[in-house]
Amino acid sequence: MANCLVAQSGGPTAVINATIAGIIKGNQLNNYYEKVYGGLHGIEGILQEKFVDLTHMSEEENRILRQTPASALGSCRYKLKRDNVEDFEKLFEIMEKYDIETLFYTGGNDSMDTVAALSEYAQKNGITNRRFVGCPKTVDNDLMHIDHCPGFGSAVKFIAETALQTWLDYNVYTREEVFILETMGRDAGWLAAGACLSNIVDLLVLPEVAFDEESFVKAVKDCVAKKNKCYIVISEGCKYADGSYLAAKNAKNDGFGHAILGGAGQTLKELLLEKGACQRAKVQDLSTAQRAFAVCQSLTDVNESFNLGLSAHLQSCNPEFSGKMVALRRAEGEEYDVEYFSIDASEVANFVKAFPGEWILPNYQGITAEAINYLQPLIVSSPVILYKDGLPAYVKPYYMR
Repeated sequence: MANCLVAQSGGPTAVINATIAGIIKGNQLNNYYEKVYGGLHGIEGILQEKFVDLTHMSEEENRILRQTPASALGSCRYKLKRDNVEDFEKLFEIMEKYDIETLFYTGGNDSMDTVAALSEYAQKNGITNRRFVGCPKTVDNDLMHIDHCPGFGSAVKFIAETALQTWLDYNVYTREEVFILETMGRDAGWLAAGACLSNIVDLLVLPEVAFDEESFVKAVKDCVAKKNKCYIVISEGCKYADGSYLAAKNAKNDGFGHAILGGAGQTLKELLLEKGACQRAKVQDLSTAQRAFAVCQSLTDVNESFNLGLSAHLQSCNPEFSGKMVALRRAEGEEYDVEYFSIDASEVANFVKAFPGEWILPNYQGITAEAINYLQPLIVSSPVILYKDGLPAYVKPYYMR
């Protein structure tokens, strides 16, 4: 009986650990692997043989792991390049050393590229006893061929709740005021659009629509003239028609060729004040908080993430199952439900799913009813959070032990 290895990569989410918990629980229910190793800090840590044994995790720890925010195994931004044969050779040597048959890799676009690259290398070199399975996660919800990504629902729940609460806060004053909420979303506006579930957003600025200063400033002036207030939600990745970012002066590179953004809200504030669109404006950049705020977990999101881990384990019991990403889609019928399936990781890697243009209302007026119907089930209910000494109970990160 061989072993398996679970690891995490890329940006954390509020439910990424629930997928790991699902894989571990799956093996406890169906003892296919002798040991379940956890790889610390993704591929980077695996190459350094940084492992922890998770095989006999208690039910209590498994339960608390599901509500633990961020990546309990640690993450990385390590790019596994196809022309770096040394990395591939070393990784396969390590898998052989620890008798690891299957590597479950949880992450987004770049992580699925890692799964595809490792599978391609195994196939090219006739290696049939090492397999690779991708488990999706990203708050950006921008992966192809999946209805929605684990982690997105909880992030949207946090954003919508924050929008509502800050709206109530800034409305207590009679003074004229504009409030700008900035969300993540480098290439796709899913998170910013999710703020519309609060039903208080006046203007929405998404990366999918080229930003036009003149028309936007007019929209703000019209809103302020009518309501004395204007609540704006903007995605960090908003661009002008020439493709440049509103926050271009602050953009850096993350090592994967992606811009590290932030500051779109402040740029917008300066623009509105300069154009005389308002007398006062306040910016709330949600930054890291929106990504893994576990107390705002969506119960739907937690359950789906855990069940995806169970499904990944079950499908991996097929010796030919490799180079796949386990995904979910909406089941047909009036009641919301999902079903799990798999797709080649290569069909997901390095592609971006934009927020549908047909769901965007003109003149920054928000999103359509169809978009609301898509988003609403993803934030339904909240799990029962276990507390210790007045704070949510968390599993101590395995890389800190």
